[in-house]
Amino acid sequence: MAFPGTYNFNYYKADTYEFRVYPKDSSGASFDLTGFTPAFTISTSRGATGVSNQVQALATVPAGQDYVLCVVRPADGAQLTSGTSYVYDVEITKSGVSYPFTYTLITGNISVTDQVTGAV
Repeated sequence: MAFPGTYNFNYYKADTYEFRVYPKDSSGASFDLTGFTPAFTISTSRGATGVSNQVQALATVPAGQDYVLCVVRPADGAQLTSGTSYVYDVEITKSGVSYPFTYTLITGNISVTDQVTGAV
């Protein structure tokens, strides 16, 4: 597989931030996402578990598309602390098979900043 990749970004509280992940197989062709369930997990540290340490942001595979759409919505961002750096993983899991498996598509860091407002 041609993943995982790394992507770091800045998130401004109360904004919506989205990006797409286009996984490729070892030959460089689009990875078949049929039957996979995506997850976009933001944590205070790699390997952190538990509701208090994680934010589940939106991850979907739009119908007929070959990418995972990842979105940090304002409600997700409200759970993040400004001035803090977070780590995240975007994973896909194949269920309904004898041996479920998970691929990590992309990982990275998120720097959180207060909402940007204009002067009046």
